[in-house]
Amino acid sequence: MTCSADGAEFRLSLGREEHTLSRAGAVALRDALGDALTRRETYFRTVGEHREDGSYVVSRRGADSAGHSKVFRSFEELERLYERLPATFTANEVGRSGLTGGRRHMLVRHLAEHPAFDCGLTSQQPLTARKRGSNSEGKPATPSSAEADPAEADD
Repeated sequence: MTCSADGAEFRLSLGREEHTLSRAGAVALRDALGDALTRRETYFRTVGEHREDGSYVVSRRGADSAGHSKVFRSFEELERLYERLPATFTANEVGRSGLTGGRRHMLVRHLAEHPAFDCGLTSQQPLTARKRGSNSEGKPATPSSAEADPAEADD
């Protein structure tokens, strides 16, 4: 992608396509891109916000203080935290990453609510989530021999 300005016109090249925009059109495109990159996703109990600087903020829905939020440098940082968690996790495991207090519980809920994370809540007390595809012991589920080869189950 390249962008150049020539007086009152702006040229934007994307691959083999070239688009010419007026100054007003370029400003509108910039605003639309900014809106697309900065968005707020509201879930049942939590909110996720992608900020213009690339950071990602998890907050408690309806809360208005910083004590009810956690700022990650990027969404990828939250994804890495999720990957490091065991198959079944509680607020205590989330707290090992340095989070304290109610923010640990908020983060467990956010991971369960956000569609990018394949997990769900399994218990309210203590607040527990399990990554899908894990068995009751929190280990990766392995198919039974009948599930692995249905033809053998007919014998």
